[in-house]
Amino acid sequence: MCFFRKYPAEFKAEVERLSADLLRIGNVEDFLPERPGGIFDQDCRHIRAREIGQRFYEIGGIPLMEDRVKWIAKKSGKNLGAHLEACWRSVAGQF
Repeated sequence: MCFFRKYPAEFKAEVERLSADLLRIGNVEDFLPERPGGIFDQDCRHIRAREIGQRFYEIGGIPLMEDRVKWIAKKSGKNLGAHLEACWRSVAGQF
């Protein structure tokens, strides 16, 4: 268990807001559709969810992204957490 914050305290409100957006996206639209188009890129990944992943990377790097995947899995199930992790592949050229 890590007792250190995954991000600086000044980003708390933004991280909470973006996390709530991710939860809504996952529960309503999913992160991985069967077909591209609209809110999904040509690789069938949710565009806004990837933007949020990029912002999390900027704020706290891979540790914050991993923390948010675990948070989504805890809130909405392991399957949705796995979908988010797949959606975030290659975000910032790493995850």
